[in-house]
Amino acid sequence: MKRIPHFLITSALLVASSAQAETLVARQTVRSKAILAENDLAVISETVPGALTRPMAAVVMEARVVLYAGRPIRRSDLVPPAAVERNALVTLIFSQNGLAIAVEGRALGRGAVGDRIRVMNSMSRATVSGTIDEAGRVIVSSLAQNFPEME
Repeated sequence: MKRIPHFLITSALLVASSAQAETLVARQTVRSKAILAENDLAVISETVPGALTRPMAAVVMEARVVLYAGRPIRRSDLVPPAAVERNALVTLIFSQNGLAIAVEGRALGRGAVGDRIRVMNSMSRATVSGTIDEAGRVIVSSLAQNFPEME
């Protein structure tokens, strides 16, 4: 069996890996807060450290910043899409010890499912914090975390 010098194997691996490297770029300029679709994205044969490589990692994500045509897209450029917009009317769910109360509130921030935002209760004008659920409601797990004086 013939032995191949180590430097030839290393060189061959480097050439093979660089030929297969791909980078995800924006096909056209995409404004911030826009939801990405497949036709917004293109893959180029270039290696850019930190850039995404697969379109499916970016599809249905929201652009956090403006994405310029031909520029690489990084993970930090994308966020999950917002489920609640700032100033939107939302349902606040207060729950404690098996009792749940639903009231209307106004979102004081914008966020995706699982994000924690502040909401103003429309009836009492009190500001509380809660977590956005899949239905776009804001869940306040207990009144005590928002109103320590109630304990």
